[in-house]
Amino acid sequence: MSLAALLVLAAQAATPAAPSQDAAWHNRQQLALAERGAAQGWHATASGLRWRRVKGSGNGARPSAADRVTVHYAGRFVDGSEFDSSIARGEPATFPLGRVVKGWTEGVQLAGVGDTIELAIPAELAYGFKGRGPIPGGATLLFTIELIAIAPPAP
Repeated sequence: MSLAALLVLAAQAATPAAPSQDAAWHNRQQLALAERGAAQGWHATASGLRWRRVKGSGNGARPSAADRVTVHYAGRFVDGSEFDSSIARGEPATFPLGRVVKGWTEGVQLAGVGDTIELAIPAELAYGFKGRGPIPGGATLLFTIELIAIAPPAP
Protein backbone atom coordinates (compact mmCIF):
# COMPACT_ATOMS: atom_id res chain seq x y z
CA MET A 1 0.00 0.00 0.00
CA SER A 2 1.40 3.40 -0.93
CA LEU A 3 1.99 6.16 1.60
CA ALA A 4 -0.64 8.29 -0.11
CA ALA A 5 -3.20 5.58 0.60
CA LEU A 6 -1.94 5.23 4.17
CA LEU A 7 -2.11 8.97 4.70
CA VAL A 8 -5.73 9.07 3.54
CA LEU A 9 -6.58 6.10 5.77
CA ALA A 10 -5.09 7.92 8.75
CA ALA A 11 -8.07 10.24 8.80
CA GLN A 12 -10.22 7.18 9.41
CA ALA A 13 -10.38 5.16 12.63
CA ALA A 14 -7.03 3.53 13.32
CA THR A 15 -6.62 -0.05 14.36
CA PRO A 16 -3.76 -1.06 16.63
CA ALA A 17 -0.50 -1.98 14.92
CA ALA A 18 2.37 -3.80 16.58
CA PRO A 19 2.63 -3.86 20.36
CA SER A 20 4.25 -0.77 21.82
CA GLN A 21 8.00 -0.49 21.51
CA ASP A 22 10.43 -0.40 24.44
CA ALA A 23 11.58 2.77 26.23
CA ALA A 24 14.85 3.01 24.27
CA TRP A 25 12.93 2.91 20.99
CA HIS A 26 10.58 5.69 22.17
CA ASN A 27 13.57 7.74 23.32
CA ARG A 28 15.08 7.48 19.80
CA GLN A 29 11.83 8.80 18.37
CA GLN A 30 12.01 11.89 20.57
CA LEU A 31 15.74 12.34 20.01
CA ALA A 32 15.17 12.42 16.24
CA LEU A 33 12.97 15.47 16.76
CA ALA A 34 15.30 17.16 19.25
CA GLU A 35 18.30 16.77 16.90
CA ARG A 36 16.52 18.78 14.20
CA GLY A 37 17.17 22.30 15.44
CA ALA A 38 17.75 25.80 14.14
CA ALA A 39 21.50 25.19 13.77
CA GLN A 40 20.70 22.67 11.02
CA GLY A 41 18.12 24.97 9.37
CA TRP A 42 15.07 23.34 10.93
CA HIS A 43 12.00 25.27 12.10
CA ALA A 44 9.47 24.10 14.68
CA THR A 45 5.78 24.94 14.52
CA ALA A 46 3.53 25.38 17.55
CA SER A 47 2.19 21.85 17.00
CA GLY A 48 5.67 20.29 17.28
CA LEU A 49 6.22 19.66 13.57
CA ARG A 50 9.83 20.17 12.43
CA TRP A 51 10.47 21.31 8.86
CA ARG A 52 13.09 22.80 6.59
CA ARG A 53 13.30 23.80 2.95
CA VAL A 54 16.10 22.00 1.12
CA LYS A 55 15.36 23.21 -2.43
CA GLY A 56 13.51 26.19 -3.82
CA SER A 57 12.82 29.74 -2.71
CA GLY A 58 9.49 29.30 -0.94
CA ASN A 59 8.01 31.91 -3.28
CA GLY A 60 5.89 29.55 -5.38
CA ALA A 61 2.15 29.13 -4.93
CA ARG A 62 1.29 27.42 -1.66
CA PRO A 63 -1.58 25.01 -1.14
CA SER A 64 -4.35 25.28 1.40
CA ALA A 65 -5.67 22.28 3.30
CA ALA A 66 -8.65 22.23 0.91
CA ASP A 67 -6.48 21.80 -2.21
CA ARG A 68 -5.36 18.66 -4.00
CA VAL A 69 -1.58 18.38 -4.26
CA THR A 70 0.76 16.40 -6.46
CA VAL A 71 4.01 15.47 -4.73
CA HIS A 72 7.00 13.22 -4.93
CA TYR A 73 8.02 11.96 -1.51
CA ALA A 74 10.11 9.48 0.43
CA GLY A 75 9.16 8.39 3.95
CA ARG A 76 11.67 7.00 6.43
CA PHE A 77 11.77 5.87 10.00
CA VAL A 78 14.31 7.47 12.34
CA ASP A 79 16.66 4.50 11.79
CA GLY A 80 16.87 5.56 8.12
CA SER A 81 14.86 2.67 6.69
CA GLU A 82 12.47 3.73 3.97
CA PHE A 83 8.86 2.60 4.32
CA ASP A 84 7.42 4.20 1.19
CA SER A 85 8.50 6.33 -1.76
CA SER A 86 6.72 7.70 -4.79
CA ILE A 87 10.20 8.45 -6.12
CA ALA A 88 11.11 4.76 -6.03
CA ARG A 89 7.83 3.93 -7.78
CA GLY A 90 8.57 6.57 -10.43
CA GLU A 91 5.13 8.14 -10.14
CA PRO A 92 4.10 11.19 -8.10
CA ALA A 93 1.11 10.96 -5.77
CA THR A 94 -1.96 13.21 -5.91
CA PHE A 95 -4.40 13.55 -3.02
CA PRO A 96 -6.54 16.03 -1.05
CA LEU A 97 -4.18 17.72 1.42
CA GLY A 98 -6.82 17.87 4.14
CA ARG A 99 -7.35 14.09 4.08
CA VAL A 100 -3.89 13.06 5.26
CA VAL A 101 -2.12 12.99 8.62
CA LYS A 102 -1.96 16.33 10.43
CA GLY A 103 1.81 16.66 9.98
CA TRP A 104 1.48 16.43 6.19
CA THR A 105 -1.47 18.82 6.06
CA GLU A 106 0.43 21.38 8.11
CA GLY A 107 3.86 20.84 6.58
CA VAL A 108 3.03 20.76 2.88
CA GLN A 109 1.28 24.13 3.25
CA LEU A 110 4.71 25.58 4.12
CA ALA A 111 6.09 24.65 0.68
CA GLY A 112 5.71 26.52 -2.58
CA VAL A 113 5.33 24.74 -5.91
CA GLY A 114 8.81 23.61 -6.94
CA ASP A 115 10.13 23.47 -3.37
CA THR A 116 11.49 20.37 -1.69
CA ILE A 117 11.02 20.26 2.06
CA GLU A 118 11.86 17.85 4.83
CA LEU A 119 9.41 17.09 7.61
CA ALA A 120 10.04 15.43 10.95
CA ILE A 121 6.57 14.48 12.17
CA PRO A 122 6.01 13.50 15.80
CA ALA A 123 3.67 10.55 16.39
CA GLU A 124 0.81 12.74 17.59
CA LEU A 125 0.75 14.46 14.16
CA ALA A 126 1.12 11.16 12.28
CA TYR A 127 -0.38 7.81 13.27
CA GLY A 128 -0.47 8.38 17.02
CA PHE A 129 0.32 5.78 19.58
CA LYS A 130 -1.70 3.00 17.95
CA GLY A 131 0.09 3.14 14.59
CA ARG A 132 -1.31 1.95 11.30
CA GLY A 133 -0.19 -0.82 8.96
CA PRO A 134 3.62 -0.82 8.78
CA ILE A 135 3.85 2.31 10.95
CA PRO A 136 4.34 1.37 14.62
CA GLY A 137 2.59 3.33 17.34
CA GLY A 138 4.66 6.23 18.65
CA ALA A 139 6.82 6.50 15.51
CA THR A 140 8.40 9.78 14.47
CA LEU A 141 8.25 9.90 10.67
CA LEU A 142 10.74 11.63 8.38
CA PHE A 143 9.76 12.78 4.90
CA THR A 144 11.36 14.48 1.96
CA ILE A 145 8.61 16.03 -0.16
CA GLU A 146 8.73 17.86 -3.49
CA LEU A 147 5.59 19.90 -4.17
CA ILE A 148 4.95 19.52 -7.90
CA ALA A 149 1.47 21.00 -8.38
CA ILE A 150 -1.64 22.32 -6.67
CA ALA A 151 -5.20 21.88 -7.91
CA PRO A 152 -8.48 23.10 -6.45
CA PRO A 153 -10.55 20.58 -4.52
CA ALA A 154 -12.48 18.05 -6.59
CA PRO A 155 -16.17 18.95 -6.88
